[in-house]
Amino acid sequence: MKSFIRKNIGKTLALLLVVFTACQEGEEIFDQIRDAEQRGAILRTVNLISNELPIGIADAGFAVEIEEQDQQNGDLLASVEVFVGFNDNTVEDGAADLDVTESLYSTIAASTFTTGEFGLPRTTIEITLAEMLSFTGVQESDLLGGDSFSIRLELILTDGRRFSNDDNSGTITGSYFSSPFLYTPTVVCPVGEEQFVGEYMLMTDPISPVGGVPTWNTQTVTLSIGETSTQRLFSAIYLEGLGFTGANDFSFDLVCGNVNVPGGQSSGLACVTLISFGPADGVAPGSYDPADDSTFTIVFAEDETNDCGGGVAIITATLTKV
Repeated sequence: MKSFIRKNIGKTLALLLVVFTACQEGEEIFDQIRDAEQRGAILRTVNLISNELPIGIADAGFAVEIEEQDQQNGDLLASVEVFVGFNDNTVEDGAADLDVTESLYSTIAASTFTTGEFGLPRTTIEITLAEMLSFTGVQESDLLGGDSFSIRLELILTDGRRFSNDDNSGTITGSYFSSPFLYTPTVVCPVGEEQFVGEYMLMTDPISPVGGVPTWNTQTVTLSIGETSTQRLFSAIYLEGLGFTGANDFSFDLVCGNVNVPGGQSSGLACVTLISFGPADGVAPGSYDPADDSTFTIVFAEDETNDCGGGVAIITATLTKV
């Protein structure tokens, strides 16, 4: 098994060399991005101020600062339309689906934008949870952790052209040109910044079918706050029992008693392309007690894309505070 994985690590190293070479050609790539951007127009996310909606918090809301960019340095900006909808992501058996199709919430005229530090138009969009509830007709009592609202922006230029998330490519949804047009503020239960942080003992079960050893051997890991107040992350060594030493980050979300795992998380190893971790579809998620952070569980899929050909494994990680 060691020789099998080490052989495939060679493939991974070769891939890294390709990535490194691509980084050396970064100037050419940047030029291509810039040229593509100049043919259209974007709304760059300058600062995503608030993108989560804690239940029971009176001033909860969504807020984002955006910057408009076009071929004429903002002179083509006419207006930005804001659409709001609701996604009922927690439909219980026998219950009605409360999804609300998006509709036009407001229009922001170019005249209300100010000039940012790069000489381009900027504005801040703020919508409170109360305003979203009133607009969509959803009752606060119907909200559950994991539900989300959709806030979509549509950029209108003076020449009549329109741009939104359907026009996005991978080029303009990341890095400097972060321009998603679509935001999905999620309903969460508040988690204190002092909760679920610090050192924890990590154990996993059952044995990994990929390596024949625990996915993560018994390790002490340090939990820290991630991109949101309800996200936590730690770094652990995958298949440590086979002698590997490189640690990779793993993140999860604490959502009103459930522990949710985002997909596409790298293990650091590959059989063909990449062994990744993700949500365990079709089984109950891990759980936590909002009043007791001494121990909790994470249920996730190991090798979620079946990169090694042995099938997707459902792994339970137990974390106990040290």
